[in-house]
Order: sequence, then structure tokens, then C-alpha cells
Amino acid sequence: MDLIVRHVTLPDGRRDIDVGVEAGRIRAVEPRLAASAAEEFDGGGLLLSPPFVDAHFHMDSTLSYGLPRVNASGTLLEGIALWGELKPLLTQEVLIERALAYCDWAVARGLLAIRSHVDVCDPRLLAVEALLEVKRQVAPYLDLQLVAFPQDGVLRAPGALEHLKRALDLGVEVVGGIPHFERTMADGAASVRLLCELAAERGLRVDMHCDESDDPLSRHVETLTAETQRLGLHGRVTASHLTSMHSMDNYYVSKLLPLMAEAQLGVVANPLINITLQGRHDSYPRRRGMTRVPEQLAAGLVVAFGHDCVMDPWYALGSADMLEVAAMGLHVAQMTSQAGMRDAYAAVTTAPAHLLGLQDYGIAPGCHADFVLLQARDPVEAIRLRATRLHVWRRGRLLASTPAASAALTLPGRPPQVDFLAPQRV
Repeated sequence: MDLIVRHVTLPDGRRDIDVGVEAGRIRAVEPRLAASAAEEFDGGGLLLSPPFVDAHFHMDSTLSYGLPRVNASGTLLEGIALWGELKPLLTQEVLIERALAYCDWAVARGLLAIRSHVDVCDPRLLAVEALLEVKRQVAPYLDLQLVAFPQDGVLRAPGALEHLKRALDLGVEVVGGIPHFERTMADGAASVRLLCELAAERGLRVDMHCDESDDPLSRHVETLTAETQRLGLHGRVTASHLTSMHSMDNYYVSKLLPLMAEAQLGVVANPLINITLQGRHDSYPRRRGMTRVPEQLAAGLVVAFGHDCVMDPWYALGSADMLEVAAMGLHVAQMTSQAGMRDAYAAVTTAPAHLLGLQDYGIAPGCHADFVLLQARDPVEAIRLRATRLHVWRRGRLLASTPAASAALTLPGRPPQVDFLAPQRV
């Protein structure tokens, strides 16, 4: 074999496992693998995980914080206005430079697949062409999937539908939308129907910014669910944000969730951004704003967490760390049971991989040899520690390494090193 990573723990709890790799794919996953390899790593009993996946991001705006000014109100609408001010000042070179820098951050954090929405309302399609070039450049080490996103509304912005179709013709893979930003509720519903029909005609997936609002009467997800059923798009449609569900009437949600499950609708919550942008018009009590993740999971929906923004007009922070996203998500949704915390880990690994349609993802024979060795012994510990990504592999090739985290103490009578891993439980 080309590579064997020995003595690791897998996210499903299996311990003392060896993972053998040949020609970029996993060939064996078993205890004490009786084989040799050109390269061997001792995992030391630590967690070997499939790579992190971000199901919702905006790479065209990333690392642009403060340009042309800072979002003073901290609201979604001012962020959209700021992005509108910045678009005429952008160049393809700057967009590519920032996106490639972010992809470097991502790989170092073990994040090897990203679905990025890209604004198609600029007639030049500057961001589309830039991110298609980034996609080409990063293909050897990162899967970048692009969504044609009409940021200013596919019906509201002049020419947006034609620009979106041109973006798809250029190679963008997913149809996006933003119905709650159209001028009326009726226009929002019409945009959902129009965009779903376009996706059905072209055999594409849909990922729609949907009901990113505190308004409990913003119910475009109902239309999205109905169109998914009507057009037979089951399993190909993702509803992102859904923050209005946080404020909806409980009876209405009890009707809505089974319909979403019947349509096999995917859901992406964006914990860091949803709790930052939502509830801005509240005094107290102030709403968290994130969608109803535990209830959606209980209904059988596939729910992923996305980073959404890093250092852009909507969010000043971030570092491509999906463990930070998972940690915020489980706190906001109160997913603090052992099962809930493992669901939060799945929301940044297996769940988004499913929504993106990634092929041969996971740690099993036949899968791509893409995995991350973390300085933790299980998924819950990885979230607790925001565990160091010790080694990151793609197709069996080592891409990144980070020294193990430790602290040197000078306290009298105490050992000099601190181990933050929890004691092993029997």
C-alpha cells in the first residue's frame, strides 16, 4: 500500500483501527492491518475523521471586511447594501487572490469541500468568472461547488434571470435564489417556482436562501417544498437559513415539517451568522434566530451547518474552522446531549457531504483517501477543544500538518505539560 494510518479512532467509536490507502483510495479499514506501506503514521489512538464540509459559504465576498466601510447596524440589509457598493470596485484579480487565501485557510483546518454562492446580479459576471478560475486552481486539493445566487433578487434586479442562466452556461452547478428579498411575497413565491423549473429543466440541484428573516409570516419554504414535490426534485433541493422558522407558530411548523420531510428537503443552518444578524429589531427577550435544528432532525431531515461568511460585509470574524461552527450550533440549539453533540459534528461532515452530493466520501473501503487526524479522541472532544488538525490528507497525499497543542507550565510542584484531552472512560 501507499499509506497506512495506524491506531486511530473513528467517528463511529471504533478504536485501534488501521486505515490503508492505495492509489488515492481507501483499501482497508480494520484492526491491526497485516500489510506494509511506503508511508506509515501512528495515530496514537486519536480521531481520524472524514474532512470537514461547508454547505453554505460566500467566497466572492470573503476577506473584504471594511470595504468600502463597516456594517454599522450589523443587519442583513445593510450588508447587502454594502456589497452593492463594493461590487463596482471589484477586480477579478482581487477576487481570486482573496478566495485562494481562504482556500489555504480551509485546507489547514481540514475543510476540503465548500459550496459557495456567487452573486450573478453583476452583468459582467466578474465574480462568477473569478470563482470558476479558483475552482479550477484548487481542484487538486479542494472541492469547490458553486451556486448561481441572484443576491439582489432574480425578479427584483433587472436582467438577473438572464445573468443567472449565463452563469449556469459557464459551468456553475447549482441554482440559487433569495425569495424573501423580492419586492413582494407574491414575487418571492414566483421566483421559487421559476428557479425550481429552471433547475428541473437543466437537471441541476437547488440551494435557496429561504426565509432569512425574523418575520414568522415569511413562508417561502412552503412554496419551495411544494415545487420540489411538483417537479420531482426530491433530494436535490436545499433550503438555507430558514430563520423565520424560529419565530413561526408552533402549529404551522407541525404541519410544515412533515411536508419538508416528504419532499426530502435538505436544510442548512448558519449558526454564527444567524445569531449575529437575526433579532436585531428585538429588545428583550431577544430571539436567537437560528432555525429549529433539533425538530428538523427529529423529522428525518438532513441538516447541515454552514460558515456562511468570513470577514465580509455581514460578519467581521471567522477562520474557516467548522468546529467553531459546530460548537456555536450545538450551543444555540441546546444540542448538548451526547447524541446531539454528535449530530452537530455530523452537521459539518457527513450531512453537508450528502447535500453536496459528494461521491465516495467517508472512511470505508472504496472511498477517496481524504481524512483528517485531530488532536481529540472522539467527535465531542474535537468540538470541545476546537481540536488541532494534526494532519490533513487528500487522495492519500499529505496536504497540511500542524504541531500538537500543548501548554508549558511553571507552577511549583506541578508537571510542566498540560494535556487537555479528557481522561479515557471505560
